[in-house]
Amino acid sequence: MSKTLEFFFDLGSPATYLAYTQLPALCAETDAQLVYRPMLLGGVFKATGNASPISVPAKGRYMFNDLARYAQRYNVTLQFNPHFPINTLVLMRAVTGMQMRHPERFQSIIDCLFRALWVEGRDLGDSAVVGSVLNEAGFNPDEVLALANEESVKAALKGNTEQAVQRGVFGAPSMFVGNQLFFGQDRLDFVREALS
Repeated sequence: MSKTLEFFFDLGSPATYLAYTQLPALCAETDAQLVYRPMLLGGVFKATGNASPISVPAKGRYMFNDLARYAQRYNVTLQFNPHFPINTLVLMRAVTGMQMRHPERFQSIIDCLFRALWVEGRDLGDSAVVGSVLNEAGFNPDEVLALANEESVKAALKGNTEQAVQRGVFGAPSMFVGNQLFFGQDRLDFVREALS
């Protein structure tokens, strides 16, 4: 398997959630390796001068209708989170730490957090809710929080975010096949072509 798809992601993006539901199968079909690259979308926005589509009311309304259409096409559940937007700094540090220290549990933690945000509509801006979600998924919330507070983990997330910006990323989801950047969950056909 020499082909690689790099997936720069932040849990707080509903479009990223939709891409996340499709990429494992797409990579299996194209015999490509899926490499997750956690980044902080707020940091990307700050560095590039970009902003969430929801900051433009008409665009935000359109975007959520469009994402609902894609969820139906993909046959996945997507619920608009009533607490959106959520500050994902601690969450993204937690998944970065899990990827670094416990890679065998990385998929489980992003699965439970994406589900909590975009299927169950839970408020992951509330640390008590985050603790419950992690506990329900078999994680020790105190251990995950300790991991998220490690300086090396904070530095790794910051480094991933800076690398994303240097490579031309301005939003999420962003995917790379080699040096080709593909932005948006609605560009997966182009990703598939690049991998084929």
